[in-house]
Amino acid sequence: MTGFAAAAADYLATRRAMGYKLAYQGQMLRQFAAYLDSAGAEHLTLAHALSWAKQPAGAAPVWWAVRLGTARSFARYLSALDPATEVPPAGLLPEPSHRIVPYIYSDQDIAALRRAAGRLSPDHRADTYQTLIGLLAVTGMRAGEPVRLDRDDVDLDEGLLTIRNTKFGKSRQLPLHPTTVEALAGYARRRDERRPRPKSPSFFTSATGTRLLRDNVCTVFPRLVRDTGLTSPNRLRPPRLHDLRHSFAVGCVISWYRDGADVERRLPLLSTWLGHTAPKHTYWYLSAVPELLELIASRIDAIAEAG
Repeated sequence: MTGFAAAAADYLATRRAMGYKLAYQGQMLRQFAAYLDSAGAEHLTLAHALSWAKQPAGAAPVWWAVRLGTARSFARYLSALDPATEVPPAGLLPEPSHRIVPYIYSDQDIAALRRAAGRLSPDHRADTYQTLIGLLAVTGMRAGEPVRLDRDDVDLDEGLLTIRNTKFGKSRQLPLHPTTVEALAGYARRRDERRPRPKSPSFFTSATGTRLLRDNVCTVFPRLVRDTGLTSPNRLRPPRLHDLRHSFAVGCVISWYRDGADVERRLPLLSTWLGHTAPKHTYWYLSAVPELLELIASRIDAIAEAG
């Protein structure tokens, strides 16, 4: 078989029609297909998959396993078209547990990050990042969701955000607290005063008036973390932008325990809010921070005493 690039394009089109985004996986798969075509491969073999997956030579084994997983998924698809395709077996490159222990931001940490954002220039850039960080902190949105918001998605009159076509092609709406509505309305007013004729329908805009890019946000945020001096307890890596989502989930559960709510019954609500397909995916975002453990222990003691 030849023409792996075309086969990869067909595979991605099929998977995306089923609702999968496959952003980074798609990029990796195109690289793999180009590798096969440049090598003059007649069929996808185990040797090809391993040779490509174990690049670069000095990368972490977990990265090799991720690349091989991409090759394996494509090989399974390709085997229906080309029986000579060799599908790499699962576990060929052991993938160690790579869950990163999230940094749970405190209210003081969020305030410090927003102060650091306020020192960015020009003024609109500072304003944008201050508002963006605040929105992520109080909604737990995925990092890429706020930058995809258009102005029509932010209903300030109803206090409602519409997040469209997110992971797995799902959309959802988030009701906002009045203070969040006030903050977003203030940002929108200042944004329009600075640039009355928008270049983009995006709610959050860059200093030039174009849509704010997720890659740029992911570049700026680590600078803000360094400016505030925030470090993880183990100091193995700095706090991440995605940790704001973890912090929101943990904060919700802590609040429920404080209020005496039935946390187990409310977890499906949190799962829906975060845009998960099932509560089991939400557990990934919960960390056993001391405050939460103390509240759980108190709840268990109270049940034991009542029994």
